[in-house]
Amino acid sequence: MQKVKVAVIGSGSWATAIVKILLNNLEKVYWWVREKEIADHLKDYHRNPRYLSSVEFDVGRLRVSHDMNWVLEQADIPVFCIPAAFLHPEVKDINRELLAGKPVVSAIKGIIPEFNMVVADYFHQQFGLGYDQFVMVSGPSHAEEVAQEKLAYLTVSARNRVNAAAVSGLFSCRYIKTSLSDDIYGTEYVPVLKNIIAIASGLCSGLGYGDNFQAVLISNALQEISRFIDEVSPNHRDIKKSVYLGDLLVTCYSQFSRNRRFGTMLARGYSPKYAQMEMQMVAEGYYATKCISEMNATLAVDMPIVDAVYNILYNNHSPASEIRLLEDKLE
Repeated sequence: MQKVKVAVIGSGSWATAIVKILLNNLEKVYWWVREKEIADHLKDYHRNPRYLSSVEFDVGRLRVSHDMNWVLEQADIPVFCIPAAFLHPEVKDINRELLAGKPVVSAIKGIIPEFNMVVADYFHQQFGLGYDQFVMVSGPSHAEEVAQEKLAYLTVSARNRVNAAAVSGLFSCRYIKTSLSDDIYGTEYVPVLKNIIAIASGLCSGLGYGDNFQAVLISNALQEISRFIDEVSPNHRDIKKSVYLGDLLVTCYSQFSRNRRFGTMLARGYSPKYAQMEMQMVAEGYYATKCISEMNATLAVDMPIVDAVYNILYNNHSPASEIRLLEDKLE
C-alpha cells in the first residue's frame, strides 16, 4: 500500500468509482462530498446513497468531509471529479495555495461553460496552476462497470512524465490497466466532443435509425473530432487509440451512456430541461454543445454533427428534420 495522500473531489458515480479504484493501492483516501448528508450516510452505512450504491466501502480507510479546503490541505495529490458544468461554482473560492506544487489530477470529461475552457486551461488561469502540474485521466470507462470490477483501460496524460507515472501507479489495479500520454489537450477535448456525438447517436436511435446509419454517423464523427482537435492542438496523435476512438464508441453505444440516453429522450419529445430532470444525472454534452459551437464560430471547422445537435438543443429545431438534413452531409 502506498502512503501518499490522495483526495477525490466529487461524489458522483465516476468519483465514487475512482475512490474504489484508489483503495486498491492506498491505505486511505480523503473524499470531498458536497452535501453533509452524503458524508454522514457514507460514515454510517458505508455506501454512497445516490451513486453506485452497490459499492460498499471500508469507512475506516476513508476520510470523508464536505469541507473542500480541509480535504485539499490533507492531500499530496487531489483528483477533481466534479461535473464540468458545476466545477467553477464549487471550486472558485478554494485557497489556491492548497494546489501549489502538487500534481493536480482531472478526471473530468467536460468543458467549463463560464469560460469555454478545458480543465487544464481553467486551473491555469484561475489558480495559477503550471501545465507541468496537470494530469488528465481519461478513456472508455463507465463507472458502473468499474463498480462491477470489469476490466477497463485508462490513459494518464501529462507533460511531466514523473507525475504521469505516479498517477498511473495509483490507478493501476487488477481491473484497471493504464497507459501514458503527453497529449493533455487531445485527451481533454475528445471527451468533450464524444459527449456531443453520443447525444446525436441517441437522437438517431430514438428516431428509428438502425445500426448501419449509426456506423456511418460515428465514422464521420471521428473525422469531425479529428479536424477539431488538430485545429485546437496540432499533435502527432493516433486518433484510433482507445483514449480517443474507444471513448467515442463506448459513449455512443453503451447502455450506461447518459448522453446517449439524453439524446434518445429528446427524440421522443422531451425538452432538454425535462430530460435531465428525469435522468437525475448531468448530460455533459448539453453544455459542451454550446461551448464547442461558440469556439467553432472562430475556428470555422466543418462540424455538421455538432451543428445539428446545437440546432436541436438551442435553436429548437425538430430532431427529425435536423437529422434528415444531416443525412446528406455524411459519407
